[in-house]
Order: sequence, then C-alpha cells, then structure tokens
Amino acid sequence: MAMVVWVMMGIAIWHFAVFVPDRFYGGIVGAFLVAILGSIVFGFLVSGLTVPGRNDTDLLQAVVAIPGAALALALSWVYGSRIEGEHRPEVL
Repeated sequence: MAMVVWVMMGIAIWHFAVFVPDRFYGGIVGAFLVAILGSIVFGFLVSGLTVPGRNDTDLLQAVVAIPGAALALALSWVYGSRIEGEHRPEVL
C-alpha cells in the first residue's frame, strides 16, 4: 500500500514542474517518470528496503516521498539543461 502512496505523491510533486522552464531530460514525460521513480526509490530506501504493508502505511509514507521526487526532478532538470545547452545554436 505504501507503494501506491509513493507513486501518488510523486505525481503530485510532478505537477509543480510547470513552474520551471521545460528543460527536463525527456521533456515533461521524462519529468513524470523521473518523479515517480525518485519517490519510489527514496521511499524504498527510507523504509529499510521493504515496502510497508497496508497496516503500516500512514501519513509519514507520503512525506517520505516528497524529497525523493523533488531531488529526482532537480537532477533531471540540471542534466536536461546541460544537454540542451550543448545543442543550442548560438544566437546574436
């Protein structure tokens, strides 16, 4: 059950990607996937490499997913910005 909470929180954090320029690696779809994967991986690591069951899922599981999704989005944005900068034509 905690996996569902982590995924939903990753999607919720992904919605804030509209407030920054779209320089994510893979565009907005790449940002969507990265936010979900980041929240899952971070939640899995914080929970001791286990997925808490239905009775162990509480509000803390939602809070745990926030830094993972935000960190993953930030890394994707930095990487995508560098890749885009290499292929950007020079404009006067």
